[in-house]
Amino acid sequence: MSEKREAGNIGFLEFVMLTAAMMSTQAMAIDAMLPAFPVIVRALQVVNENQIQWIVTAYMAGLGCGQLFWGLMSDRFGRRPILIGGLALYVAAALLAGLAGSFHALLVWRFVHGLSAASMVVTRSVIRDLYSGRQMARVMSLTIMVFLIVPIAAPSIGQLILLAAPWRYIFIMCGVFAAAICVWAAVRLPETLHPEYRLTLNRSHIANAVRLVVLNRSSLCYTFAMSVMFGGIMAYVGMVQQIFGDVFHRANLMPTMFALCATTMGVAAFLNSRIVERLGMRRISHTALLTYLGITGLHSAIAALGLEQLWIFVLFQSATMACFALSISNFGAMAMEPVASVAGIGASLQGFVSTLGGALVGALIGRLFNGTVLPLAAGSLCCGLASLLFVLLAEKGRLFRGHHTGGESPAVAGAR
Repeated sequence: MSEKREAGNIGFLEFVMLTAAMMSTQAMAIDAMLPAFPVIVRALQVVNENQIQWIVTAYMAGLGCGQLFWGLMSDRFGRRPILIGGLALYVAAALLAGLAGSFHALLVWRFVHGLSAASMVVTRSVIRDLYSGRQMARVMSLTIMVFLIVPIAAPSIGQLILLAAPWRYIFIMCGVFAAAICVWAAVRLPETLHPEYRLTLNRSHIANAVRLVVLNRSSLCYTFAMSVMFGGIMAYVGMVQQIFGDVFHRANLMPTMFALCATTMGVAAFLNSRIVERLGMRRISHTALLTYLGITGLHSAIAALGLEQLWIFVLFQSATMACFALSISNFGAMAMEPVASVAGIGASLQGFVSTLGGALVGALIGRLFNGTVLPLAAGSLCCGLASLLFVLLAEKGRLFRGHHTGGESPAVAGAR
């Protein structure tokens, strides 16, 4: 079968664009908010400015918890209805968050917002239904590359909205964006889970699927490796507005510099899509992780010595995020590889652990913000060291190990 036929009537390019667009609703809900943090602090009378980071944390907590539910439902009822239903709920939650009358109410609706956006984890299962091995890593890299257009543009979009309207309209914009994608998915997205691979929701099947995911060393350790790496990025997202405003006193530059750093992630993801089938996931991701450690270690030393400047921060953060993109997309593919037979539950459990774990790690680092860049740089270094430990556990102490180059998933092969 050709790739186009495996994905129904939708072409490969449109498939990548649509899956990236669905995933990008998560980034829009986070990154468009960042310029509004100081305004929300004043409007909702937030006493401790560090607490504004909970707007990100509450969303990410909902995102992590929701993934357990949505992935399980997609294994039972199929991918398409779950994705479309989740997008519809996302629209409602975004609008309700925009109507919140207090900071605590906003956090509640942000949690619900994240809970609905968690349905987008099913896009990983859609990709896994159709691809495996290095081909899956390539598709994920292309998806991430397109997906990263949103965090590049989102802060600037949020800033433009603030120039013309109150901060609440940022949430309205998120709802309109998701509504357009919902219509696109309803018209063009095929069902990728064949009926014979759907699971019944009984206790033994769920327990067996969970056991397969949890007891597989490679899947579990690479999920933990993703979690701690994700924590470093969440810390950056939560602290970035304060860093540009309180450390460098250039809050107006935040959207532009944030876009610059996100651009390096897109370039790295594109590079990964071009070379992963030739070099392999392990060689690329392990090299990127070791480079990440070197960069964050040097950045921590510079910050500790009080030598930090704006251009130094942007340079090091851009390099850090490029290494993150090269490692995380391959870590995700390697974590999914052993759990093809339960891709929905596998993506759910892995997404729950990596997202909720990353949110908690990011919140912990964010609480340490003290008016300097050191907590972020040192926290990112610690995340990299923890990730290396989990990778070594997954690979039995050997980095850069070779691996088979599977071409298609068992679901696709079985449908031949």
